[in-house]
Amino acid sequence: MDNEEIPAVPSTPATPGTPGAPLFGGFNSQRSGNGVVKKPSFLKNFKCFSVKEWTLEDGAFPAAPCSLPAPPIPLAKKVGAEFIGTFILMFAGIGTAIVNQKTHGSETLIGCAAANGLAVMIIIFSTGHISGAHLNPAVTVSFAALKHFPWKNVPVYIGTQVLASVSAAFALKMVFDPFMGGGVTVPSVGYGQAFAIEFIVSFILMFVVTAVSTDTRAMGDLAGIAVGATVMLNILIAGEATGSSMNPVRTLGPAIAAKNYKGVWVYLIAPVIGTLCGAGAYTLVKLPQDSDALQPKPSLGT
Repeated sequence: MDNEEIPAVPSTPATPGTPGAPLFGGFNSQRSGNGVVKKPSFLKNFKCFSVKEWTLEDGAFPAAPCSLPAPPIPLAKKVGAEFIGTFILMFAGIGTAIVNQKTHGSETLIGCAAANGLAVMIIIFSTGHISGAHLNPAVTVSFAALKHFPWKNVPVYIGTQVLASVSAAFALKMVFDPFMGGGVTVPSVGYGQAFAIEFIVSFILMFVVTAVSTDTRAMGDLAGIAVGATVMLNILIAGEATGSSMNPVRTLGPAIAAKNYKGVWVYLIAPVIGTLCGAGAYTLVKLPQDSDALQPKPSLGT
């Protein structure tokens, strides 16, 4: 029995139904050194799978990953995540400013900047994969202008952001009244200077946001840290002059709750123009997709 030879597969093309040929063409049996016949898995012929050989004695199935497109996220879930994220950001940012006023500056500008930056970071990490964590009508409009977000969803997102901001502002008013005035962004410089400052900080913010969210070569996994640090930096730069809003709803919600609309037009217009220019600027300097193949590799020696 040990010396009995197994008949070889015919050399003619293997077609289904040919006597002695395998059912699936190309699956030829192979004889190992100890006489055991090994039959490769037919799963190797499918590009979707990445399957390693296994012996009959093992009996274990190998991993067979197959990437399938992720199911679309319902708009209701996106809107819900956007509302919660914007509410958290507004509650943290406005609340820190109110506490700073109530405690006579104990939070300091650094504390206010850190609170806003940390809030943005944790929201991006927790809801960015659901809604994109825009948190800002100016960011939503800029993404739509770059065709990274459908225009038909822009009114829904902006309405959600406004509602979240107003809700957070009135929640803080119930808790901290009569210190609501500390959360309102009012320029301490001329309107022209305030407009320029809000334009510049919004430009910087959207330049970074566009880089980490639309360019696959940027450190997308660290998007929350990058955007949060940018928000903190901008507040340290412009906080004393304008409050460094960078966000129309950051100003609108507290203004409605405190009934203080001084210079509100600056915060409604400058951030939108600044973010549009920031997104456009990164699009202009963004490297083409095939540039990595065109650039020479650096030398390993001198």
